[in-house]
Amino acid sequence: NYPNPFNPTTDIVYEIPVTTHVNVTIFNSLGQKVARLVDREQIAGKYQITWDGMSDAGTKMSSGVYFFKLDTEQFSKTIKMIMMK
Repeated sequence: NYPNPFNPTTDIVYEIPVTTHVNVTIFNSLGQKVARLVDREQIAGKYQITWDGMSDAGTKMSSGVYFFKLDTEQFSKTIKMIMMK
C-alpha cells in the first residue's frame, strides 16, 4: 500500500494472473475485521483500491496498526500498514 504510514487514505495495488475470486479485507491489530474492500470474481489484471480509513459500519478508524489481507483461490498475503493522524 502507498503511502504507508497514511492519513487519511491509502492505495492498495495488486495484480492477479488469472481470473479468480478475490477478497481484500482490513483487520485491526486485534485481528478483528474492520472492512471488506473487495469480495468478487475478478479477471486477470492489475487493480488499485483506496481505503479511506472507514469501517464497514461507517466508523472512522483511529490511529494505529492495521493489516490488509489479499485472498484468492491460489494465494494469500497479509501486509501491515499504519494509520497516523
